[in-house]
Amino acid sequence: MIWWVLIPLLWFLTFRYRRRRMYQLAARVPSVRELPLIGAAYKFMGNTEDIMSSLKELSYFAIENGGLMKAWLGPILYFISVDPVDLEMVMRTCLEKDDLHRFTRPVIGYGTIFAPVSIWRQRRKILQPAFKPKIVESFVPVFARQSMKLARKLGEAGGREVKLRPYIGSYTLDTTCETTLGVKINAQDDAVSPFLVELGRVTQVVTERIFRLWLQPAWLFRCSPQYRQQRTSCEVLHGFTDHVIMKKREELKTQQKNPKADRTIDLSDYDSKSFLELLIHFSGTEGGYSNEELREEILTLIIGSTDSTASTIGYALDLLAKYPHIQDKVHAELDEVFGDSDRLLQKEDLMQLKYLDCVIKETLRLFPPAPFLIRKVEEEVTLPSGYVLPAGSGIAASVWGTQRNPKYWGPDADAFNPDRFLPERVALKHPCAFMAFSIGPRNCIGHQYAMMSIKSALSSVLRFHLVKGTVEAGNKPHIRVKIDVMMKAVNGHELTLERRRLRRAQQDL
Repeated sequence: MIWWVLIPLLWFLTFRYRRRRMYQLAARVPSVRELPLIGAAYKFMGNTEDIMSSLKELSYFAIENGGLMKAWLGPILYFISVDPVDLEMVMRTCLEKDDLHRFTRPVIGYGTIFAPVSIWRQRRKILQPAFKPKIVESFVPVFARQSMKLARKLGEAGGREVKLRPYIGSYTLDTTCETTLGVKINAQDDAVSPFLVELGRVTQVVTERIFRLWLQPAWLFRCSPQYRQQRTSCEVLHGFTDHVIMKKREELKTQQKNPKADRTIDLSDYDSKSFLELLIHFSGTEGGYSNEELREEILTLIIGSTDSTASTIGYALDLLAKYPHIQDKVHAELDEVFGDSDRLLQKEDLMQLKYLDCVIKETLRLFPPAPFLIRKVEEEVTLPSGYVLPAGSGIAASVWGTQRNPKYWGPDADAFNPDRFLPERVALKHPCAFMAFSIGPRNCIGHQYAMMSIKSALSSVLRFHLVKGTVEAGNKPHIRVKIDVMMKAVNGHELTLERRRLRRAQQDL
């Protein structure tokens, strides 16, 4: 009988001994109260709002304790950093995404965002030319048309309080599918878009796997209802994307495109083409991406763009409802640019909407769609702060905490103040203090695309509507948020829109 005790004890002591360096370095870093065996895992019990509350709490703890804290989740060690100086080094040297991202693999495979470095490097080179400014700007007519449609749909709500998230999600899905796949799915005309519904369901499953330790082992997950939901959702998402890819392949064969187009790229030849067509050409046409690789990249673009862009639009409208005096400034700028015209937005208009740009950036600062970016520490890293991250640990860049760190944003870091981004005032104490689109080699390749889509939607909605909600008494906005892969508002942005002018948004869309 004694062997039943000795063998586990010897294994445990050997395990601890081999990781002694990790324990030694971790002991130097502040941590919240931890429990035996599970460490800080108890912080992530409850629903997705509770989990996000815990993540915010840990971020503020890091702010108060020099910018770095640690949390053991069972035997796994994580650090949370809110110091942009340290994070600049982390995001440039620790390029491998954390193992938690493996739970996205059944959905998007090895799409660039979460792909291992060996795959990411190759695919990033192919994606890069597709996001050149000239190509992204060619999508402005799509944003303009679909955003005007969004304004009209919201106008039909008739001045009553509604959840804006479904409307905005349908807009971002329409624009993303048209620019990414080259197809119009008319999600804004479909009250229950199957793609959008299954996208919401599968992201919830991924979130649950990340934070529910019992769902992480593959064999246990396969016995759960979440696994069945994931399979159903993936069948819808993959089936739709695969169908469009095959049709596009057939179309290109019919048109007999030049198979050597990837060798000499003249960007003027690619205006108004979808990202799908661009990726086929830039990867080498017949010898390039397989259909599966195309699906991985396209789904990554669709899912990333649809959720993150919709969240930012929703938060911006929520904040403008809370602070009418700031909304008045946005309306004044829109009236100056558009006057009484009902015309569609044009590329030149986006450049003139400078105060709206400040509002969007301040929204992204306070409510970043991706509040945490997690990297794997494969080799020991000495940070500028003096702390040493041990090999085998993980580090979470708290975008939420970094962008609310008073050391870099002042005592009003939690306040909503778009003026801080005015050209004559913006002067970041450190360039990585604002990292809503990540930083370093693996930053968001589509940040210009996202900003254009967000600005188009907000300008079209606010030209014709006054957004009303609960006015905030102080300058620190309170919006209940949850973590659902992206950070989302719990109430789906329940607001009221009143028509500003006695006219409707364009009918001939």
